[in-house]
Amino acid sequence: MRNIEGLNKLGYWERLEKLKLMSLQRRRERYSIIHMWKMRNGMAPNDVARFYAQGRLGIRAEVPTSATGAQTSASTKFYESFAVNGARLWNCLPKTVNMAEDLDSFKVLLGQWMDQFPDNPPVRGYQRTNSNSIIDWVKESTVQRGK
Repeated sequence: MRNIEGLNKLGYWERLEKLKLMSLQRRRERYSIIHMWKMRNGMAPNDVARFYAQGRLGIRAEVPTSATGAQTSASTKFYESFAVNGARLWNCLPKTVNMAEDLDSFKVLLGQWMDQFPDNPPVRGYQRTNSNSIIDWVKESTVQRGK
């Protein structure tokens, strides 16, 4: 991105925004959410997620829990796994998004919803407020609305 005329004086976050690109982290999270939708709708094999209806919240995914007393390294890997992270990301979605009936409309609604959150990935030398995960941004917006 540094070789594009007019962008060389902008920082990484500003270049992403100017070029309307998502960070790698945000793209991974988007892909995980899309894959969860495909599993829920039978378009991909589902060996990790259990979905259930939650009234006003729409469809939710059960977040697996780890065995207590596991080693720290095993526990970290478990919580970073797709089974846990995918379910946590899915559960951040509002009902208007997670109830979409076809993949194309789901992707459009997902993109519109994700666009409301800043995309400030961890970069050395930049001050950030959280890990930039959609999970953290949703938590922050929920806390701010509750004040």
